[in-house]
Amino acid sequence: MFGPAGSDQQIESATEFTSAMQDIVTRYCFGEVWSRPPLDRKTRSMLTLAIVATLSRPNQLKAHVRGAIANGVSKEEIREVFLHTMIYAGVPAAVDSFVSAAEVLKDMGLD
Repeated sequence: MFGPAGSDQQIESATEFTSAMQDIVTRYCFGEVWSRPPLDRKTRSMLTLAIVATLSRPNQLKAHVRGAIANGVSKEEIREVFLHTMIYAGVPAAVDSFVSAAEVLKDMGLD
């Protein structure tokens, strides 16, 4: 999602307790799955936002909003992903996602 530098940073910051998990996430999620054709990173970011919003995972959502911006997803596209999610996954999940995303967009100066 953030390229090799982002992966390296996550692996380096892992603790003895979290290192096995981080290794699997880095290799499997961001290595094998994110690099598969035919979906590009932007499309994968939008899908991930919808899935994470549906699962109501605000910490993961915040990280993936940053990743989506880095992968070329616009603020308006993020809004549309959450509006679409609202209809198919429920209002509470989408509202929480809007709140979390708004915090990140503000921190990034994109509000």
